[in-house]
Amino acid sequence: MNFVDPALVVELLVLGTVVGFMAGLLGVGGGMLMVPFLTWLLTQRGVTPGMAVKMAIATAMATIVFTSMSSVRAHHRLGAVRWDIARTMAPGIVAGGLLAGAGAFSVLKGRGLALLFAGFLSYMAVQMLRDRKPKPGRQMPGAWGRTAVGGGIGFMSGLVGAGGAFMATPFMTWCNVSPRHAVGTSAALGFPIALSSTAGYAISGWQLPPALPGASGYLYLPALLLVSLASVTLAPLGARTAHRLNVKRLKQLFAVLLLGLAVSMLAQGLRA
Repeated sequence: MNFVDPALVVELLVLGTVVGFMAGLLGVGGGMLMVPFLTWLLTQRGVTPGMAVKMAIATAMATIVFTSMSSVRAHHRLGAVRWDIARTMAPGIVAGGLLAGAGAFSVLKGRGLALLFAGFLSYMAVQMLRDRKPKPGRQMPGAWGRTAVGGGIGFMSGLVGAGGAFMATPFMTWCNVSPRHAVGTSAALGFPIALSSTAGYAISGWQLPPALPGASGYLYLPALLLVSLASVTLAPLGARTAHRLNVKRLKQLFAVLLLGLAVSMLAQGLRA
């Protein structure tokens, strides 16, 4: 099948539109939505379930390279990025992302990654339903401690295709960083997480034969292009809409959707 098939183009643009709008509306990572749906799209086109999960995770992370740029600029203009924290966490994040993408990602089976992602979605859904913010309990560690924490965040993010905010924001809030700065700094860390993890995926998958036209190793280039384009375009609209709606109730509904997607990924994992 030609990778510019009009039906596939429409499906990817719709996926990118929904991902971008929901990310702007609720402040959640697009990978949580993109990975389950892209896994389904790829399996429908003949990719084996295990490989489809890996390609979906890698492609979702690669889109963050582009979508994080606009987010970082917006937070920086608002003075919400603690660059002193970002600079000291970034080396560990880069190392962790590379280790995950170039090492563990290629070793783990698609089934294991699907089950890990299902657990990740379930965790995020429960956190949204509880809507509990971590209480400040300590101060940020020194430079070496921040680098070590960054390594753990980068590694886990590289395995599930997430931008890292699901770990970085609660950690910084717990360490007495204001919620505003925690969110802004986590957004800034999304770029090195995505870049290093994507580089790792490219390294570990460069010898693989294309699973379908348009694939390069673990990356599915048509999805990377079209989803990034649509999500970057729609994210600002989602952010503006958030000011006019009851976002708390929407997050609860979104959490129920995530639980459904977690079940779907669990089923994908069991089939892989």
